[in-house]
Amino acid sequence: MRWWWAGAVGAARKKIDDGPPAAPKFQSVGLIIGDIGLVGNSLAEILPLSDTPGGPWKVYGVSRGPKPPPSDPPTFGSFDHVACDVSNLDRTLEKLSPLAADVTHLFYVGDDEESDPTANSSMFRNVLEAVLPSAPNLQHICLLTGLEHYLGPLEAWGKIPAHDPPFREDLPRLDAPNYCYDLEDVLLESVKDEWGGRGTWFGPPAPPHSIFGFSTKCSMNLIGTLCVYASICRKEKVPMRYGPGNRVQWEGFSEASDADLVAEHQIWAAVDPYAKNEAFNCNNGDVFKWKHMWKVLAEQFGVEFVGYEGEDGERARLADAMKGKEEVWEEIVRENELVPTKLEVVGNWEFVDTMLNAEDSYLSSMNKSKEHGFLGFRNSVSSFISWIDKAKAFKIVP
Repeated sequence: MRWWWAGAVGAARKKIDDGPPAAPKFQSVGLIIGDIGLVGNSLAEILPLSDTPGGPWKVYGVSRGPKPPPSDPPTFGSFDHVACDVSNLDRTLEKLSPLAADVTHLFYVGDDEESDPTANSSMFRNVLEAVLPSAPNLQHICLLTGLEHYLGPLEAWGKIPAHDPPFREDLPRLDAPNYCYDLEDVLLESVKDEWGGRGTWFGPPAPPHSIFGFSTKCSMNLIGTLCVYASICRKEKVPMRYGPGNRVQWEGFSEASDADLVAEHQIWAAVDPYAKNEAFNCNNGDVFKWKHMWKVLAEQFGVEFVGYEGEDGERARLADAMKGKEEVWEEIVRENELVPTKLEVVGNWEFVDTMLNAEDSYLSSMNKSKEHGFLGFRNSVSSFISWIDKAKAFKIVP
């Protein structure tokens, strides 16, 4: 079976000039919870395209803030944005219950404005409580978790026994608290009691510790944060140091998940009966080393770089090195006429510090997805560059 996929890199960049068909009769109605996050942003762009499987799609996107204003270049695809803080049950019932009558597919990709991932389970419960009783046409639920499924919460990495990579979807749960398990339990409990389990698909895609994508507000935007770091280094005419990272990540193999690829993977799982009621990993299908990617990042911003200097070298966490840089960032934004942003919003230094200090090469297997018929992939270097280009095109970074 040859599975549709939207393109090697930048899936949503095609057929812009064609425009949507006139007055389509929608075959599917998607509800995306977390539409301004990395994966949610890609879903919101790809689902409305004219050739997306299961379509034509009508799409609702939900996040607590307003939909970003039109940009130049324009966003791709079109969807109806609903501003709703899903941590508030009353507001969730008020905003989402009226939409649910037409919804056929629910994509829960999390609240990327929420810094505490453990809060996602209560928000997910609120969403299901609002949607399930009022959605007679619902066919499918997709729940996005993450690498924490195999390693535990970020703060516990290296501190609790974890699975030995490469990670497979049939590995048992860790004997430790885990918000990913909480999310799955909420879904299993809800569909059993409210929905009878018809047509569900849950669990990962469990992206590895790097999602390559675009968002202006995501709290775990690795590429966006690195772009801001490189921009500040260029402004201050200093080398871009790999100071926060360790030798394992510099020399070892890493993997990433392109946000468009994860969106395509979720759409495949939504429309292919063979994927129902399964959990799947999702990554680009290749590996890279940060020693190579660091050079690529430096080249994209025209700065010098300094690589790994040893554990006893001049290592400095980005969270420390970027303290007090708010005025520098404001000057960069002003000089380059960028979209006004606050440094604390576009730069999550603690997250990058954690990613580049992981003590193992956390790789996951894509065999199950391929065996079930999903053959999508990405070149990680090309993906990395394409998302940097998008951040520049949308004037988030210079």
